[in-house]
Amino acid sequence: MRKKIVLIDGHSILNRAFFGLPDLTNAEGLHTNAVYGFLNILFKVLEEEQPEYLTVAFDVHAPTFRHKMYDAYKGTRKPMAEELRQQVPLIKQVLEAMGIKIMEKEGYEADDILGTIATTAQEEGLEVSVISGDRDLLQLADEHIQIRIPKTKMTGTEIENYYAKDVVARYQVSPKEFIDVKALQGDTADNIPGVPGIGEKTATNLIVQYGSIENAYEHVEELKPPRASKNLKEFWQQAVLSKDLATIRTRADISYDLKEAKLGELYTQEAYALFQRLEFKNLLNRFDDSAKVVTKHECVLIQNKDEAAAILAKAKEATKDDLLAFYIVQEEQQVLGVAIAYAKDQMFFLQAQEVGQMSFFDDDARADALELLNQLKQVIASAAKVSAFHLKEAVKMMQLRYQPKYFDPEIAEYLCNPLKKSYPYEDIASQTGLGMLPTKNETLGKTSDAKALKEDTGHYMTYLGNLLYTTYACVSVYEEKLKKEKMQKLFEEMEMPLVFTLASMEKWGIKVKAEELKAYSQQLSEKIAVLEKEIYAIAGEEFNINSPKQLGVILFEKMQLPNAKKTKTGYSTAADVLEKLAKDYPVVSKVLDYRQLTKLKSTYADGLATCIASDGRIHTTFQQTVTATGRLSSTEPNLQNIPVRIELGRLIRKVFVPEDGYVFVDADYSQIELRVLAHMSGDENLIEAYKSAQDIHTATASKVFHIPMEEVTPQIRRNAKAVNFGIVYGISSFGLSQDLSITRQEAQEYIKQYFETYPKIKTFLDGLVEDAVNTRMAITMYGRKRPVPELSSGNYMQRQFGERIAMNSPIQGTAADIIKIAMIRVDQRLKKEKLQSRLLLQVHDELLIEAKQEELEQVKQILSEEMEHAAELSVKLEIDMHSGNNWYEAK
Repeated sequence: MRKKIVLIDGHSILNRAFFGLPDLTNAEGLHTNAVYGFLNILFKVLEEEQPEYLTVAFDVHAPTFRHKMYDAYKGTRKPMAEELRQQVPLIKQVLEAMGIKIMEKEGYEADDILGTIATTAQEEGLEVSVISGDRDLLQLADEHIQIRIPKTKMTGTEIENYYAKDVVARYQVSPKEFIDVKALQGDTADNIPGVPGIGEKTATNLIVQYGSIENAYEHVEELKPPRASKNLKEFWQQAVLSKDLATIRTRADISYDLKEAKLGELYTQEAYALFQRLEFKNLLNRFDDSAKVVTKHECVLIQNKDEAAAILAKAKEATKDDLLAFYIVQEEQQVLGVAIAYAKDQMFFLQAQEVGQMSFFDDDARADALELLNQLKQVIASAAKVSAFHLKEAVKMMQLRYQPKYFDPEIAEYLCNPLKKSYPYEDIASQTGLGMLPTKNETLGKTSDAKALKEDTGHYMTYLGNLLYTTYACVSVYEEKLKKEKMQKLFEEMEMPLVFTLASMEKWGIKVKAEELKAYSQQLSEKIAVLEKEIYAIAGEEFNINSPKQLGVILFEKMQLPNAKKTKTGYSTAADVLEKLAKDYPVVSKVLDYRQLTKLKSTYADGLATCIASDGRIHTTFQQTVTATGRLSSTEPNLQNIPVRIELGRLIRKVFVPEDGYVFVDADYSQIELRVLAHMSGDENLIEAYKSAQDIHTATASKVFHIPMEEVTPQIRRNAKAVNFGIVYGISSFGLSQDLSITRQEAQEYIKQYFETYPKIKTFLDGLVEDAVNTRMAITMYGRKRPVPELSSGNYMQRQFGERIAMNSPIQGTAADIIKIAMIRVDQRLKKEKLQSRLLLQVHDELLIEAKQEELEQVKQILSEEMEHAAELSVKLEIDMHSGNNWYEAK
């Protein structure tokens, strides 16, 4: 049986994978979709072929003979997309780590290397499979050389297979004749000029009849159609050149040793480390444990109370001038124990002898768990520096007060790499050069902490050791990293104090009147039922309004409404489609109202009811490491997304109430992002408009539309408001035209007039884009960095999106930073002045305080002072402040 060799056209497969998969980037901002797709094709081929030998050939950037021939007729090769070009050295690095033979030689393209190796290997008795996205290679096919052409899709990889007989069956010509067909028809992708006026069908017919371009030329007078005869005569030299360009060299002057191509162990430690770095998590299960566990650290299990006390005493002494790392192991609020490290090699897990229920919200703990936490709290109090994963949870459990010594590795990594979705310890270890550590899942599987601790103690101690080692050892690395990136102050003075403010807010939660929420839900149900009947009456039949398919049939087939958009699954009933019809068709307006009310009922009225804790309050979780701009988000439930656009939506705020003897105070920044824009751009006209206390939207309308301020109508002001806020978000003329229901030309004129009115804003925004193009970063006033990999995309729409990010992130991010500063200062003032009032919520530009009735004026003063002076800008920060007996009244 003949042995087999697989040959891969490196650039071609990388190119196929790049355009077949959506863009992917890892934490470092490296584009990885082409590499990921390439590897999936590689593994699929290897599993199918089971070859003994493997080689990947690449083009080189030095001019080849084909480049010189292109120059002869002034052909131009399209430049490679930047994000694809960046992945070429990356795939080579991966292949080298896997021990795969790479071939490239100056002066030759990959085709010629593949052609030469394939021909030689076939002559030496090997079966050959050539993997390429380039159909030029079909000319190599014979009974022992198979050409395989993969197509990368989101659903997987499909491969077309061609031996010589398959080429004839598909294209009517032999592999060698395939060259002549291409010489006649040309190929713009490969800059092969061909013969003008001869397409694929004519070229195929001519070669089927005459066998070659030379024989066709000998019969040029009798060629059909006449156009082919005329053009082949006129462009004969171009046809000859095209054939030479299309012909793959099979005797290239290359040095190739088959032994070096023998397949060995692909799944090496080096490859595993690279796959982890590139975040190819779906491919990691291909590696066995010898590759996965590059390094590991062990935690010592302590179950004796006296030993635990001795270790805590030693830790207290050792960390007075040094670092303490800790982690509280808890599951469903059951404290299982405490893991501590007071040196890289001194890590211990102190198991709670009596596991008790721990409520984060009412300070209730039981027996040994409480005692253990109290002892840990004393060690923390005396330590010079303290590092902990999930620090916010520990703050809530032990009621820790803020000190500058605290460090959370997740937040440090978030500042360095804000585009990631999560920040597990193994990624942090990798990013800080601490080694490749196995994940929790790789160490323990899906076993719960309590079960693993009991039944798989050894592996659990390894998991804790890896986590704790990372928590301890990464601190010095991040301190240098943050210093180098000029984000040390941002981390120490904003993000870390914020952990304690958020912990306090989550611990307090917000009181909800459950009965009123139930009544609100019932009110919505009644309105939804009325809308259903009205919609059915207009439609003339009952149907499932929630079904886009059924709704589409009713609206666009039965009722014959205009502007129907057909999709694969039926008619589009997306909001943007329906909103254009709502003014003229009452049924559509009612459908949109129905959707709003059902969303209100399911997400808020019914959804919030399930989130009320035993203390009658909802305790949301504020996420500090989710958004790329630095904004906070809220989850379980999301209290930052309470509806405000329709009155019925706003009414839900009535169910949020203060405790007896308290009142709500709500303070909202006025146009903070526009004020930030005025400051950062330095535009005198916009600054002056704010300083003269003009209504900014009226002032903008007056300047942009050249009318006196007293003649600005509400509609014109609304248009100016849309332009003002649209500019902050890098709005396009198309986007503005959609928002204002005007023509694109009118919208473009509005934007042009705006920039003429505020010229420094245009200069500033253009400068932000230029800086981001050069640095691939958008940076806030406080030094927060947001990578913008979209700017290097080969896709025009992606680059446009990147430009909007470059314009908006510094403004939105700076506004978010200012609000964080205000939150911290307000919270710290309330505590410093020993008030019973507390900060409960932050909703983007808004802070909500539950104020003790007697402290109301003092709270208002604190809010005013701290929010208005959170940043010193060239325009005043202003707030709107209201109080009330529920959130609706206060807002």
